[in-house]
Amino acid sequence: MKAMAAMTNQRVCFLLQLKPDRVQDYLQAHQHVWTDMLDALTAAGWRNYSLFVREDDGLVVGYLETDDFAAAQQRMAQTEVNARWQAGMAEYFVSEAANPDEQMQTLLEYFHLE
Repeated sequence: MKAMAAMTNQRVCFLLQLKPDRVQDYLQAHQHVWTDMLDALTAAGWRNYSLFVREDDGLVVGYLETDDFAAAQQRMAQTEVNARWQAGMAEYFVSEAANPDEQMQTLLEYFHLE
């Protein structure tokens, strides 16, 4: 019987900043996330992924679990669907200099109660 590899569970929380006048458009765009985008996220190792927004100023808080966040980001960056999605989302964010997923400000987890 083969031993199963231990699965790590890295919890990741990040911030992004929307243009305050584009919050509702951004939310509308997420009403129908493309199936191939959802499949790519799953294949890249993104689990339990949630996005939250503070509607008055456009602060986005994201949360996900993965085995290795850097590797999961890299796998997504290599997909054609992610390039299309990020290009479409860029107009909603304060910084249009790069893809929104490259602007994630990750937060330090310093406490967790299970």
